[in-house]
Amino acid sequence: ASAAIKRYVELGNALNATALSAIGTGYVCLLNATEVKAIDPPSLRMASLDPSACSQETKNLLYQKAKEAFSDQHHLPAYYELISPYLGGAPAVDLKALSRQDVNMNISTFVALRRDSLMSLTPSEVQGLLGLNLPELAQWQDRAPVRGWIQLQKQSELDKLHIGLRGGTQEGYINLITPKFPAMSSAPVGTVATVFQLLPALLLSLLTVSILS
Repeated sequence: ASAAIKRYVELGNALNATALSAIGTGYVCLLNATEVKAIDPPSLRMASLDPSACSQETKNLLYQKAKEAFSDQHHLPAYYELISPYLGGAPAVDLKALSRQDVNMNISTFVALRRDSLMSLTPSEVQGLLGLNLPELAQWQDRAPVRGWIQLQKQSELDKLHIGLRGGTQEGYINLITPKFPAMSSAPVGTVATVFQLLPALLLSLLTVSILS
């Protein structure tokens, strides 16, 4: 199938609606970057593709093609339904824009978003994306990628969602990198003595930095 697609494109044929229908969901993930770029964007309007099993690179490329194909409907309610199968390749900026359009994204689509894009979303933006489906997020709070997202958020912001999410960063807490000193059992006595002499100064420096920041 991959060889047939490659040969078809090499002969100068466009990946139009007929070709995309022949490729279908079963073979769409075989498309390489050159072949994806050969897709005629308007043809995606008449194709039914599901790139969820594709590589992230292919998802990213197909999303850009889909965005171009449906650009004239960007401000219409139907836009979300059209672009939804391709959102696994959407950058954070586009997801943030969708969060202001009351799209009521289902949780299965949400957890399949590009990881870097998902991690860039704020709690209020996630609320905007999920809408009526927001309570379902609590069922995922102990699983990836939601767990990783929660850990990047302030707990006070998560509390505003009122769905019981736990594991965010507490206010006033800071992470300090502890200096690594030689183990006392192996370090020379002089070195250990020097470490104890320097420790108050190091702690004072860390405290000063934390107060100033």
